[in-house]
Amino acid sequence: MNYLAHIFLSGNNEKLMIGNFIADSVKGEAWKTYDAEVKKGILLHRAIDTFTDTHEIVKESKTRLWTRYRHYNAVIVDIFYDHFLAKNWKEYHPLDLNKFVEETYKKLNEHEEILPEQTKLFFKYMVEHNWLYNYQYIEGIKKVMGGMSRRTSFDSGMENSTEELVKYYDEFERDFNSFFPLLKKYVDAKINAGIQL
Repeated sequence: MNYLAHIFLSGNNEKLMIGNFIADSVKGEAWKTYDAEVKKGILLHRAIDTFTDTHEIVKESKTRLWTRYRHYNAVIVDIFYDHFLAKNWKEYHPLDLNKFVEETYKKLNEHEEILPEQTKLFFKYMVEHNWLYNYQYIEGIKKVMGGMSRRTSFDSGMENSTEELVKYYDEFERDFNSFFPLLKKYVDAKINAGIQL
C-alpha cells in the first residue's frame, strides 16, 4: 500500500500515523531512536507491507505487470490501490477526502522536526502537487508514476503504467475491493492487540 492507505490505516493516532508515514525512510535499527508511538507506527508500516506483499490477491495484481515492469510491479500496484482508495473514499471514511488530506498535511507539518531528511524532500513535492488528493484521478497517478520513474536508478518504465491501469481497470479494482477489507481487519486487530516494540 502507498501513502494514503498507510495514513488511513493509522486511525486517529497522530504519532502512529507519523511513524507509518516516515517508515520507508527509516532504515535498519534507526526506528529505535523515536518515541514509543512513532516506533509503533514504523513497525505497523512494516507489518502492513509484509501482509500486502505476501497476499495472494496482491500477487494476482502484480502478475499483470510483471512482463513489462518486473520488480517495479509491487510499487505500481501499491499506487494503483491508493487510487482505488481515493476514488472510493466515501465508502471508507466519513470525512471528505480533501478535508482529510488538508488535515494530514497540517499534522505532518506540525511534526516536521522528526521527519527524516528524505521524507522532508518528497513531502514538499507531495504537498505542492497534492498527491494524496490527486490519487483519485488517473492523470494524478500518471504524474506520480512519472516522478517516481525519473528518480529510479534504472529505466523502470513506470511512467507508462497507467496504460495497464486503464486496460485492466475492472480487474485491479476487483482485487482492491477484495483485499482492502482484509488488510483493514488485520491492521485493526494488530492495533487493538497493542503493537509490541
